[in-house]
Amino acid sequence: MPKKAQTKKTKNTKYIFVVGGVMSGVGKGVASSSIAKILQGRGLSVTAVKIDPYVNVDAGTMNPTEHGECFVLKDGLETDQDMGNYERFLNIDIPGINYMTTGSVYQAVIAKERNLGYKGKNVEVVPDIPLEVISRIQKAGEGAGADVVLIEVGGTVGEYQNVLFLEAIRMMKTKNPQDIGVVMVSYLPVPGSIGEMKTKPTQTAVRMLNSAGVFANIIIARSPVGVDQKRKEKIATFCNVHAEDVISAPDVESIYDIPLNLEKDRLSDRLCEMLDLSCSKKSDLSEWKRFVSKSKNTKDTVEIAVIGKYFSSGDFVLSDVYISVLEAIKYSSYKLGLKPNITYLSSHDFADSKKLKELKKYDGVLVPGGFGKTGVDGKLKVIEYVRKNRIPYFGICYGMQLAVLEFAQNVVKKKDASTEEINPKAANLIVGVMDEQKEKIAKGDMGGSMRLGQYPAVLQKGSVVARAYKQTDILERHRHRYEVNPAYIMELENEGLIFSGKSPDGRLMETMELPTEVHPFFVGVQYHPELQARPLDPHPLFTAFIRASYESK
Repeated sequence: MPKKAQTKKTKNTKYIFVVGGVMSGVGKGVASSSIAKILQGRGLSVTAVKIDPYVNVDAGTMNPTEHGECFVLKDGLETDQDMGNYERFLNIDIPGINYMTTGSVYQAVIAKERNLGYKGKNVEVVPDIPLEVISRIQKAGEGAGADVVLIEVGGTVGEYQNVLFLEAIRMMKTKNPQDIGVVMVSYLPVPGSIGEMKTKPTQTAVRMLNSAGVFANIIIARSPVGVDQKRKEKIATFCNVHAEDVISAPDVESIYDIPLNLEKDRLSDRLCEMLDLSCSKKSDLSEWKRFVSKSKNTKDTVEIAVIGKYFSSGDFVLSDVYISVLEAIKYSSYKLGLKPNITYLSSHDFADSKKLKELKKYDGVLVPGGFGKTGVDGKLKVIEYVRKNRIPYFGICYGMQLAVLEFAQNVVKKKDASTEEINPKAANLIVGVMDEQKEKIAKGDMGGSMRLGQYPAVLQKGSVVARAYKQTDILERHRHRYEVNPAYIMELENEGLIFSGKSPDGRLMETMELPTEVHPFFVGVQYHPELQARPLDPHPLFTAFIRASYESK
């Protein structure tokens, strides 16, 4: 499972800020993760910070179809999906201090003022908001004992929302210029009607950054194709950097190619030299290279359907909502020497039972977490179909609760069974609100108040899940308000459902399954195992699911 974050002490931590130019979605998150990875490969202790320019205090209340997945950290903070990228690339657990939003920063400053933390002085947006940002960044570095802290500033240069974060960069660089580096990730379009790569948008973005008193040391040039020397020299001339500090970052087959691609332009050499870092002479990305090679050289395939309700966004498919699940499937598939063909299917489509037969072409079906009533009818029909047709099934969080509900309705024959989330007045509430959540819901305390973060569970010896983990004591991350109603456990178990994992006090049902003699793989978990899956350390439950899916082809 994940390595612990490094804790060695350093006297002179370096800070690398990553900002974006020209447009959103240019790849700041994977660029930050990749820079962190290549510096880690040079023997440095690295951690990463994300700054989100939203007034939301955390990412838990953000719309997933607009903002993407909510990633839950070990200590329970609900964060942006880029925090997941950092953990996956660096193979470490990252604490909540490494994530901040505009809302959380203002909230902290106001709380400090209310507690007389400013000792009666006037509190102002500048400098007190940037100073709070700086304090958090420095605490993140100290907590990890990091040689280098990567800080991704959300949004695009030129937007009003991230001006105060740019001011924090300016203040830090003014005080300790030798410890601060700034990387701009900018887009170089190649308009089809012109057929030439254009640098002018990047020049404009750099000038906008300069107007905030911040100057880029490195420009990562994102583009459909590689950036040639002529374009590098042109950017260098107009953007006040050396040509060798313009790093080509063309579109690649996989985000996991990016660290290797950046090293082709010797980015870690430039950063080590620029910040006077004590880097190893030779970069060691051998494990990463083996992973990338394995991901590209697999021949045998496994067909996996992911049934979600958040995939549709207008005319587009938004897979980022389930990014950790999709990546976890890939890691386990690669480990087994398989290429996963993942199909995104909307649960709404399966409200029509005629569609269910299409599931026969898939080797395995996964229903991820979610909330609310919409799309539930389709999910229940999918679960019933794969249970009866012995198609391997993996249900996560809501996917487990609905699997228990389907079993209650169709095997235990409680046709009026429901969950409190769907129908609170149902006669048989198979899934209900957790006791500690009832008061919070009554008070309207809905932000950051779910069962969040890492909790222990005890697995039944010899069960499918225990065999997958090869142990009976586990720690997994949670994000839910509802649980299987203990009043129905015995009745469900009498009909063959096995609750193979429970909280240490036996009160909460953490995993459920059907015996392998009944079904090749029918497993649900109340937690989110995808949050701990890493490229170099795949999650054992996903690996068990993929293996069962392949073997039952």
